[in-house]
Amino acid sequence: MSSREKILSLIKQNQPEYQELTVQFKFDTVYENNFEKFAEILSFVGGKAIAVNSYEAIKADIQAHYKGVTNIASTVKELADLADFSLNVSDPHELETLNLAIIEGEFGVAENGAIWVSEKQLPHRVLPMITQYLVIIIKNSEIVSNMHRAYERVKVDETGFGTFISGPSKTADIEQSLVIGAHGARGLTVYVMQ
Repeated sequence: MSSREKILSLIKQNQPEYQELTVQFKFDTVYENNFEKFAEILSFVGGKAIAVNSYEAIKADIQAHYKGVTNIASTVKELADLADFSLNVSDPHELETLNLAIIEGEFGVAENGAIWVSEKQLPHRVLPMITQYLVIIIKNSEIVSNMHRAYERVKVDETGFGTFISGPSKTADIEQSLVIGAHGARGLTVYVMQ
């Protein structure tokens, strides 16, 4: 028996007995208004949440705030006419000139302003990170209070990829100087359908 085999054998012999976890801990957070908390936290981390009642309201706001912007892509069929940039590419590197991406999120999280986005909403995984500015649309009824509730909804086996996005990309690693857009979008707007 080699030294390695001897060590592994001793480890196997000295393992504690399996104990089933009997308590399922769930942390309940109650906010008076999940949207207001979501908007507050998203603003704190550099994004903005806007309550809307229709896709027409979203379209009008995008046209007002991104006037003159080109290279816009949308995965939202109701806003397809805003797009002048095709996501029908085989190489994601071809998305490097994308200025604005408009996508849908599955749900939001009030406690941290995060939105869950999976491959169901994305033709390319890199889309929300490579664009200069990102717009995500979610439903107000789909804002959960905290990450405990969020993880109950995440189904990692349904898609090959998913991520929580909260605010624009930012880092302050170098000389404690804040850089916006270092690893992703420079701006995030979340339209919350009422």
